[in-house]
Amino acid sequence: MRRFAVLASVLIAAACQQDKIGYVDNIKLMEGYQEKKDVEEKYQARAEVLTKKRDSISQAFDLELKAFQSKAQSMPQTKAQEEYGLIQQRAQFMGQQLQQEEQTLQTTGQTEMDSVVSKVKREITAFGKNNGYTYILGGGEGGSVLYGVETKDLTEEILSILNEKYKQ
Repeated sequence: MRRFAVLASVLIAAACQQDKIGYVDNIKLMEGYQEKKDVEEKYQARAEVLTKKRDSISQAFDLELKAFQSKAQSMPQTKAQEEYGLIQQRAQFMGQQLQQEEQTLQTTGQTEMDSVVSKVKREITAFGKNNGYTYILGGGEGGSVLYGVETKDLTEEILSILNEKYKQ
C-alpha cells in the first residue's frame, strides 16, 4: 500500500509538471536585429559600387567600340577584323572579371548572413536554457507556430538581448 502511495504521488507530481513553451516570430526577429540590418546595408553598398564599376566599364567600352567602328571604315578588312577580335577578347575578359567579383560579393554576403542566423539561433538556445524553456518554437513565414498567445511570444525579449549584445 505504501509503494502505491509513493508511486501515485510521483505520477501526480509528473502530471502536474508542464513544459514551458514559448515562440519567436522569426521574421520580426530578423527584421529588427541591427546586425542583420548592418550586414544587408554593407552588402547593398558593395553591390552599388560594383554596379557603378560595371556601368563605367561598359560606357568606356562603348566609346572605344564607336571610335573603332569609325576608324575601321578606313582600315583594310583583315586588320579591322583582327582589332575587333582583340576588342571582343578584352570585353569578354572584363565581363568575366566583373562576374567573378559579383560571385565573390554574393558568397561573402551569404557567409555573413549565415553567421548572423547562427548567432540568433545560439541566442535563442541560450535564452531557452537560461529561462527554463522546454521548447521555443519558430513562428512567422514558414514557421511552425500557427497561433500563439501573445504572452508566450518571446520575440521582443530575445530581440532586445540580441541588439544589446550587438551594441557591445
